[in-house]
Amino acid sequence: MTGWLSALSVYRDKRIMSITLLGFSSGAPLLLTASILQAWLTQENIDLTSIGLFTLVGLPYTLKFLWAPLIDNIRIPVLSKLFGRRRSWLLLLQMFLISATLALAFSDPSASLLYVTIAAIAVAFASASYDIIVDAFRIEICDQKNMAAGAATFVYGYRIAMWLTGFSSLVIAEYFGWMISYMVMAAFILIGTVTVLFTREPKVQPAKPESAEEPSANAYLHWLKTSVIDPFTDFMKKPDWLIILLFAVLYKFGDALAGAMATPFYLQTGFTLIEIAEISKVLGTVATFGGLFIGGWLLAATTMYRTLWICGLLQMLSNLMFAAQAAIGPDLAFLALTIGLENVASGMGTAVFVAYLSSLCNTAYTATQYALLTSLMAVARTVLVSPAGWLVERTGWIEFFIITTVAALPGLALLWYLSYRQPIEQQEGAA
Repeated sequence: MTGWLSALSVYRDKRIMSITLLGFSSGAPLLLTASILQAWLTQENIDLTSIGLFTLVGLPYTLKFLWAPLIDNIRIPVLSKLFGRRRSWLLLLQMFLISATLALAFSDPSASLLYVTIAAIAVAFASASYDIIVDAFRIEICDQKNMAAGAATFVYGYRIAMWLTGFSSLVIAEYFGWMISYMVMAAFILIGTVTVLFTREPKVQPAKPESAEEPSANAYLHWLKTSVIDPFTDFMKKPDWLIILLFAVLYKFGDALAGAMATPFYLQTGFTLIEIAEISKVLGTVATFGGLFIGGWLLAATTMYRTLWICGLLQMLSNLMFAAQAAIGPDLAFLALTIGLENVASGMGTAVFVAYLSSLCNTAYTATQYALLTSLMAVARTVLVSPAGWLVERTGWIEFFIITTVAALPGLALLWYLSYRQPIEQQEGAA
């Protein structure tokens, strides 16, 4: 018992607190170009097709693996000498992210959707790039003893930020307007800036001694091969690697398609911003945390593929709750039930899916391969869901949510193929 209690001391490590706060600053901007922006556009009477297309501003989250090797290896002149390789990138991207958020705050959707689009893309690009460097910093600042604690507290910091921004942004917008709301959200990112200033640069030795000489063309080609090409060619050696990549895109597609239009659905059904903040953002976050816990417990209790099946089916069926909500109308009690069940199922699916994707990575290329897989995972919530508003306008809310339920079937079909193809011992080992 004493050993178990003493192990809790890992959470008193200053590095763990820094990771938690960086997780908070990393999660704060995510909803600013997603559900929060959707609520703003809906109140400005922007058509649903355009609102659906705004999911495409999240493309940088999908494509971040393309420039991850650059952020991972390039040193910023002057700033690197002052703050170190990782901290200089953190500070630069934080300033970029705050500036882009303020630009979005001073936009006017009713006057120029183009300006809103450019500002939102800038926020998403800065946020996706920031995620890359925070992940690298988090891994390098930890040792083997506190790596798991660092990962756990990072996720909780990230999720707390999503809850706080999701809730407070709607409440502030209700009383003070969207400009003030986005300015406050930009201020949340400063928490990460203060954290970086009070955190030491990770002590990581470079793979090769740095040379004062100008790098040769061969050196650049070698870097390109080892940092960019090798991680992808290594992944392509896996059996059924194309099916795995397609599965990464489609497993949560039905869930993402329903979530893409959730906020406009709540508003058009008759719920107020305050009601959405209280139920969707507060209860929904608690339910998501519960789902994450249940998903992790299931994964420990059974095999990887069985857990993927359970969570995948629950994700699909939970979408029917939205269809029922559309038929019932603005009933707060049923909204709480709908959001609660949907977020529990989504949280369970997220927990097991992240574990599955992590298990696919070669430890020699973890950062780049994981960035690739999570980028493909993001395709479902960006590119593929962009016609969601168009679908709603041509079918209606009830029919739309039935379509989102059916949209989960391709991912489950691929899951059947992969679970059939994998040997039983590999399935059990993955869990």
